[in-house]
Amino acid sequence: MTMKTVSSYRLIPVLLLCFICVQYNSAQNLGKPEPAPNPNIGSPNAWELACATESFNEFFVNFTWNPPLVATDNVFILELSDSTGDFSTPRELDRASDKNTEFDFDFSFSLAEDIQGDNYRFRVRSTNPALISPESDAFEMYYIGFDQRLSISQNGNGTIPPNGTIDVCDGSFVIITVDNVPNPDIYNYIWYRSGTILSETSSSLTVNETGMYFVEINYGPNCTNSANTISINEITVNINTAQGIAINTPSNTSLCATETVTLAANISDSNYLYTWFNGNTIVAGPTLGLDSFVVDGSVSGFEGDYTVQIEGAGICTEQSDAVTITGAGDFTVSLDTDTNIILLPGQSQDLSVSTSAISPTYQWLMNGVPIAGETNSTLTVTQAATYNVVVTENGGACTLTPKTSENIDVVLPSGFELIIAYTDAYTDCMLGPIGLAVQSITAVDPNGGRLDVTATLRDEFTYQWLNDGSAVAGLTSDAIQVNDASENGAYTLNAELDAFSITSNALNVRLNSNDAIAISSTSLVLCDGITPELSTTTNLSGTDFTWLFNGTSVSTTDETLRVTQSGTYELRISADGCPIVSNQIVIVDFDETALQLDTETELVFPEGESQTVNASGADSYEWFDQGNSLVSSTSSITLSEEGQYLVVASVGQCQISRVLTVSFRDNFDIPNVITANGDGINDLWVIPNTYSRNNEISVIIFNEQGEEVINERGYQNNWPASSTAFSKKNQIFYYKIRNAGSTLRQGTITVIR
Repeated sequence: MTMKTVSSYRLIPVLLLCFICVQYNSAQNLGKPEPAPNPNIGSPNAWELACATESFNEFFVNFTWNPPLVATDNVFILELSDSTGDFSTPRELDRASDKNTEFDFDFSFSLAEDIQGDNYRFRVRSTNPALISPESDAFEMYYIGFDQRLSISQNGNGTIPPNGTIDVCDGSFVIITVDNVPNPDIYNYIWYRSGTILSETSSSLTVNETGMYFVEINYGPNCTNSANTISINEITVNINTAQGIAINTPSNTSLCATETVTLAANISDSNYLYTWFNGNTIVAGPTLGLDSFVVDGSVSGFEGDYTVQIEGAGICTEQSDAVTITGAGDFTVSLDTDTNIILLPGQSQDLSVSTSAISPTYQWLMNGVPIAGETNSTLTVTQAATYNVVVTENGGACTLTPKTSENIDVVLPSGFELIIAYTDAYTDCMLGPIGLAVQSITAVDPNGGRLDVTATLRDEFTYQWLNDGSAVAGLTSDAIQVNDASENGAYTLNAELDAFSITSNALNVRLNSNDAIAISSTSLVLCDGITPELSTTTNLSGTDFTWLFNGTSVSTTDETLRVTQSGTYELRISADGCPIVSNQIVIVDFDETALQLDTETELVFPEGESQTVNASGADSYEWFDQGNSLVSSTSSITLSEEGQYLVVASVGQCQISRVLTVSFRDNFDIPNVITANGDGINDLWVIPNTYSRNNEISVIIFNEQGEEVINERGYQNNWPASSTAFSKKNQIFYYKIRNAGSTLRQGTITVIR
């Protein structure tokens, strides 16, 4: 049958496109990854579990896949699950971009330090096409990052208790912690109590039961023993009954300076250690048998809350309730101001004192010298000096020593320093507003002494804010707000008080203008002959701008950008050094699979009949016969003549083409005799085109021994070849013609020579 051809300028590209479509429509088959031998150590055996160390951390995984070929830019990626086998957040171990024509190869990988578990799985992912292999079996995998004997101690303090024993009161607990492992939280642990495994797996164990405790790192059923981390020491914890320690009621709890009182514990045992406390301070012990303590009223600071603690073999460590000892007739003295005073020229300042004395008298001092006649609870100061007051108690049961108050410095400043600061976190090019305010005011005396007077003088100054050296009208408070980029600049603050005038440090404010810019495109699809153009209504003349493609600058000069690659585009303008970013436009490659036909591209039907082909997925259609004549402008065409037909479909500004071939079905039956004598007549086994040249149809020929002679799809009516040798003149062969799992035809072929 003679095949007619369509005009070459249309047919050849389309046929090539269809061939590529056929190649990539068949699905690749990714195999399950399997452990592989390590070629660098000479072992022929694949690993069964992974126990990695700093000195050995190299493993291999074998991967196979079946054609058709993947795309040239494909990457095979070896991924690892978490320790439970879950791939929600897979970890990449290795990738191969040079194996796209190798169907059997090995990945190599190393274990990260946090790989710890018994159920890790592998899989392989390809990027083009996007496929995922079956998951591997589960494997035990551990990185042995620490392989020394562990050390344990109470609260991880590194001190092993005496005789390795800790005594704890009933109802209390002790925490035992591993103390010699860097980054201990990346491991799981096995804790033991007298040989019994406990449920705790962290680096610390809370203990409230008597027993002998030790620990090791859990590197799984097979790696743990090779690491040998079982703790070098054991800790025995004894849970003991409390003794009920207390201090007997003392004879006196309020002492004059000439008095003492003895505090006695209610339990006396020379084998116990006694420690006496005043508050949190140890005042005696720990000493064996020290079951009493004398409080001396003549010792400064004797007042307080006294407790006693006992500890010893077979008992728990416990501390008594407190007994409070006070000073009889003691009194307090404090000045009513706790900050030094800045005294401006011509001003005065009042100082006052408070006291709990019953019948006090006062004497004020200036620079350590009593001030004549100043014996009241207040003092008016007019000059710089150091002031304090002596208070004497003239009543009460005890004879008490006079008390002197703290010192107050009164200074005359020679100048001030003013510091301003941002009131919130600030970064250049942030969006406004941002606050600026007085942070501190410091007075400086003639000797260089410095005193923070922010709290006392902040409201006494008058203020004026300046931007780039110019006063800003209306900004006369100690705090302001800069709202947007129109107010950018270097801000300083002038402050005045009496004869003092000071200028602060400078704060630069550079806010983003937050102006909106928009870009648009002539098309969102990229195809042959169609080049989208990006533009903006914003005037770019004289501005610092850049076009970005996938985040990377591609042009800083073109106000209109011609697009040649699919991806994400945006425009960025620099205003006062701050970026203004446009909306994003995504340009995609045209999808030629949009055109769908409801039939195969090769049609075979009986002569005299016809078949209708329907197209979908496009905006418009044109059908051409092989003479390049337009035969239809609708989405369908009815074909009744042999030949090749071309459909050109338009989607927007892009076009797609497909070629259909129409052949009349042969009306002869399958021959059962051929004469392979080379005379050119009936030399080949030619079957009807219903079965030949069809990639869905398999033709299988067997010899008399049942051996396959050929087994191929798309049989080309070319058997036997001229070089085929036959064992006898009349030889019988058997054939089957199959489609998927069904046998369409079968029979015998007699070859006569």
